[in-house]
Amino acid sequence: MKKLIALMLAVLMVMGMAACAAKEETVTETTDVVEEVVEETEEVTEEAEETEEAASYVVGICQLVPHVALDAATQGFKDALEAALPGQVTFQEGVAAGDSATCTPIVTDFVAADVDLIMANATPALQSAAAATADIPILGTSVTEYGVALSIENFDGLVGGNISGTSDLAPLDEQAAMITEWFPEAKTVGLLYCSAEANSQYQVDEVQKYLEAAGLTCTQYPFSDSNDMAAITQTAADSCDVIYVPTDNTVASNTGIIDNICRPAGVPVIAGEEGICSGCGVATLSISYYDLGVATGEMAAKILTGETPVSEMPIGYAATVTPKYNPVICEELGLTAPDGYEAIVME
Repeated sequence: MKKLIALMLAVLMVMGMAACAAKEETVTETTDVVEEVVEETEEVTEEAEETEEAASYVVGICQLVPHVALDAATQGFKDALEAALPGQVTFQEGVAAGDSATCTPIVTDFVAADVDLIMANATPALQSAAAATADIPILGTSVTEYGVALSIENFDGLVGGNISGTSDLAPLDEQAAMITEWFPEAKTVGLLYCSAEANSQYQVDEVQKYLEAAGLTCTQYPFSDSNDMAAITQTAADSCDVIYVPTDNTVASNTGIIDNICRPAGVPVIAGEEGICSGCGVATLSISYYDLGVATGEMAAKILTGETPVSEMPIGYAATVTPKYNPVICEELGLTAPDGYEAIVME
């Protein structure tokens, strides 16, 4: 009997020990699972906090003047940034209404607000931004020649420092060739531009070289602003067979003045960009300012996310140029576009 009782007690002890071991193992497994969940939750929280910190950007946009080309560049820039960083970018915008001096307080406010990046639309906006900060990244667009705009000698396409951007320069030799293509009998060309815009001076100087090499006589007709634009345009129309106007913001904002003088006089205008051609020209080599803005926005996204420093970004140029003509003015002047030219869609 005693042996039976002892045997039963031994069995009970073994069973108790097994139960305790199983319970301990279950507790251990549960503890491990809880610890894993806690660790994963902490990692997700940290990642969310890091994303939240990195996801908010403020970009200042300074545009010299409202007109078709610059408006398109600004819209392309914003669309590209919003596509690359959806919901992460806040834009602060200022338009200088054609007054170069007004760009300065606009960009000064951006610097004071410590924005993450400044987009400068047109040369005076770029110059003001460059003078305002050496730290905040600056991207220009609708700027013809950065070496001229920023007084960089022997410019090689890379500004360095905190500045880069895109250029709206169409091949000037091809623009000059358009004049001889459309008007092979022309002998005199008037180069009409705003003397306050350094890039306009650069363009007419270059075009003049190509035209004179082709045997044409060229005269520059600079005006200081829109106030003396009509008088200078009238003088050019009275003296020349053809007028050339570069990508000039003052001209772009006042094409009606030129058209009201040149079209009645029967003097054709070759323009540096499509917006100007739509208002007063017969033909142009066209680039897409919207696409130029998109390219600038894509550059901005790389800068903001740290993918590429602005100092390492060379200036970008339009991928293609398209010969276009103004069908309304051409018809009125009795001109037929050469092969290969697209009609500008007139609004």
